[in-house]
Amino acid sequence: MNDSPGWATPGSPSDGQGSDADRPAAPPAGDGKWSAAQPPPGQWSSPGTTPPPAPAPAPPAPPQPQPQPPAGWGSYGSPSQQPGAPYGYPGGPGGWGGPPAAAKPGVIPLRPLGLGEILDGAVSTLRGHWRSVLSVSLVVAALCQTGLLFVQRAVVDSSLLTTGRRPTDEELADQLGNTAFLYGAQYFLEALGLFLVTALLAPVVSRAVLGRPSSVSDTLKAVRPLAPRMAGLIAVLLLGALAAAFVPALPGILTGNVTAAALGVPVGLVLLAWFYVTFVLAPPALMLERGSIADALKRSAKLVRGSWWRIFGISLLTWILRTITAGIIVMPFAGIALFIAPGGFSGLLDGTAATSWTFLIITALGGIVGSAVTVPMQTGVTTLLYVDQRIRREALDLELARAADQGGAGPVTGG
Repeated sequence: MNDSPGWATPGSPSDGQGSDADRPAAPPAGDGKWSAAQPPPGQWSSPGTTPPPAPAPAPPAPPQPQPQPPAGWGSYGSPSQQPGAPYGYPGGPGGWGGPPAAAKPGVIPLRPLGLGEILDGAVSTLRGHWRSVLSVSLVVAALCQTGLLFVQRAVVDSSLLTTGRRPTDEELADQLGNTAFLYGAQYFLEALGLFLVTALLAPVVSRAVLGRPSSVSDTLKAVRPLAPRMAGLIAVLLLGALAAAFVPALPGILTGNVTAAALGVPVGLVLLAWFYVTFVLAPPALMLERGSIADALKRSAKLVRGSWWRIFGISLLTWILRTITAGIIVMPFAGIALFIAPGGFSGLLDGTAATSWTFLIITALGGIVGSAVTVPMQTGVTTLLYVDQRIRREALDLELARAADQGGAGPVTGG
């Protein structure tokens, strides 16, 4: 049999049978097979005998207090511990705990913002300062929609073709021009409202960032000294947008070359998008830094540089959300107008309802309500983008935190 260590033959010491005389003498120590110190015989009992009672288990030792990690080190189960984090990294075992949460005295945390935080901050400003916000946006929306109402009435009345004959090329050209004029007027009135509301509500948003209340009187007090510069800046922005949109198509329009004019349209749209995004932060820069028109334009271009696509994407997404929301708000007004306007639904199909003052006024009221509610969201996003860019580039969050602790009324100005 194999007498290797760990194996036992019948009658060996491991089965508890046989006398001491029968047991072989232990080989001398150091032969590499058996140890000089053998363990005691196993406590085996013969068949049919009662085994001896097992000794009572020893009472468990009292739990020893675990050493606490030094302050600042993450541990499993702590808020700073992230499951699966590598050892020695922030949030991992043996690593430093995560950074402390940013202060949030108002509608946004004082750190670089994400898309959701910007949108949430704009909506929170509208909800928490609705008196100041709606007072401003309602007046601006009413003025812009009134101007658009008269443009619609004049353009639609002159371009309506009610006869069953085939229109001439001259009539088609006139109708195309009137339609372009109508959409152009609608765009620039909308841009005027956006720039104006952004400038007027920038002080409200700045107070909301610091968690300060605002009123209509506070807003007017902050805007009144800057009203001439604000009007000049809006005029410059509108003229620049007009030039960016129409200059590429102008040669084709002047020469009567339809192809050249059509090719200039997409170029104009690209230039218009570039111009808008590059200088979209100029109104809040003017109102919060209180500099000149040129300074505001330079500050916007400087803050946008390197982040053009990010600002473009956030502004475009906000515009889409605002347009959908405004359309939902206007739909009930348009339905009421169809029932009240002369001719009803048939009048809408043949174009006669569009020339009715009843139809235009009711839809304009819907436009006023929709713009008053949705435009502040877009302007709030623009102002928060300005704050976010300054936090990213100039550590404005430190100055905002200090201003919040000191009870300041708005962001610290200066660049």
